[in-house]
Amino acid sequence: MEDCYKILGVAPGASAAEIRRAYRLKAKQLHPDTTGTQDTTEEFRNLVKAYEILSDAKQRSLFDESFFYRTRHKAYRSTESFDYRKWLLARSDEESRAKLIFFDLLHHREDDAVREFKEMCMNHANFRLSNWFTREDFMDYGFILAEELVLRDEYYDAFVLLEQIICMERTFEYFRLFFPEVMDLARTILKYRLDGKIDDELALDAWERALELGFGNRDDAYFLQKMAGAYRRMGDERTARICEEEAVRLA
Repeated sequence: MEDCYKILGVAPGASAAEIRRAYRLKAKQLHPDTTGTQDTTEEFRNLVKAYEILSDAKQRSLFDESFFYRTRHKAYRSTESFDYRKWLLARSDEESRAKLIFFDLLHHREDDAVREFKEMCMNHANFRLSNWFTREDFMDYGFILAEELVLRDEYYDAFVLLEQIICMERTFEYFRLFFPEVMDLARTILKYRLDGKIDDELALDAWERALELGFGNRDDAYFLQKMAGAYRRMGDERTARICEEEAVRLA
């Protein structure tokens, strides 16, 4: 069996987020649809197989044991004396805090990354991670952060990040090979993770914005039905009926 870590280009101690990012980046480079040739087909298959192994906890554990990676892990650790995270922590400007979020996200500190992101959003009304990274980095890291937010039931914030990625992709294609994952995660949040789990006003905001994202008539009709229920709970029967009528028209 080949070295899965080497194929993906990550260290044996890589976090799940690092593995996902490495896979996405390499898949874009090697996928036959991207290269326009079949020359990279075998390399792409090896990449997919390596990702399947390392993204499954049980398979990864077996792979690590068979290759004695636990004893070799130290060889991959950085010897750099400068503590970049400590330097970022000492700074309070938005750029440094944004970079701290993504640094922690990719260095086994997912809880710290989510906590910092939540605090920045709460204390800075106009805080946007996309202001401080290249478009491509934000889309890659932003999707990973959105996944972490979902795991912690932070559904509204996760949707807002996914919305930014969707709008960027529609403006200029980049996430093509993984864009269905983005849409599926956003759709799951909108359909099953908002109603009854967050404040109705926030849920309404998400559903209304979702109508502009091109999910399709069936999904839009579903969102409108959800909106009708929220408006009715808020005592706005007139708007609830308008939403229901529009939902019927789209269905």
